[in-house]
Amino acid sequence: MSVNVKIPGPLRRLTNGESQADLEVANVRELIHSLETLYPGMKERLMDESENLRFFVNVYVNGEDIRFLQDLDTLTKDGDEISIVPAVAGG
Repeated sequence: MSVNVKIPGPLRRLTNGESQADLEVANVRELIHSLETLYPGMKERLMDESENLRFFVNVYVNGEDIRFLQDLDTLTKDGDEISIVPAVAGG
């Protein structure tokens, strides 16, 4: 099952400027591991040492925040759109 992952600007230096990736994964956890395989360094920016999503990173499956679904175990299906949204801080 192929899902489309939208890569945010701050992470594109890891993807050689690519703004999206099409991956075949069953859930969000697998998606992050697949991104790490393709783009080393991605996982440490998205997950902490306990393999939980970092508190300043939001992931959406078809516009739904995974924290209100099954978190990293949220299932994906063919055609899903995944958005990774790091928090932006400023003053």
